[in-house]
Amino acid sequence: MSANLSPLIAPGKIVLTYDDYCALPNDRNRYEILDGELSVTPAPATKHQIALGNLYRILSIHVLASRSGRLLLAPTDLILANTTVVQPDLIFIANDRSQVVTQRGVEGAPTLVVEILSPTSHANDRQAKAQLYAKYAIPHYWLIDPDKQTLEAYTLAGGQYDLASQAQSSDLFTPAIFPGLSFQISDLWA
Repeated sequence: MSANLSPLIAPGKIVLTYDDYCALPNDRNRYEILDGELSVTPAPATKHQIALGNLYRILSIHVLASRSGRLLLAPTDLILANTTVVQPDLIFIANDRSQVVTQRGVEGAPTLVVEILSPTSHANDRQAKAQLYAKYAIPHYWLIDPDKQTLEAYTLAGGQYDLASQAQSSDLFTPAIFPGLSFQISDLWA
């Protein structure tokens, strides 16, 4: 009697791809692939969404008026490699990078990615995602913390992010990436 044995999975790390990502269920969880590894987080809380909505409103008025590019909200796939698919909370693509916008999502480095921190994403956004965004040469990275009511703006320099500016509470924030724009950080929580 012979046994029909299925082939064994080769030892080592299983690397997921964009095709694997497309096959994931639509169950209100947020799925991303970070260098081939699956990351799952629950749907964001209301204060996260309030900050995102307010930031989008502030930036979209400026971007439309200046005709400087395009803003996209999550869930939008940012496909940095076949094994790296993320969904930043907000993506800005300046006109000089418009070719990265495709039918599937954004395929290549946008000008700015914004992540709004939550208890379930805090470590990932500050470490793993920051390293990935730097690896794929995204020039600007913002982290917004609704609990501390802060915004940290990072600029890519020498392959890593340097803190360019930080604002909190009622500070006026004037991002260099958007000439002529200033807003109070407290407007994000209103």
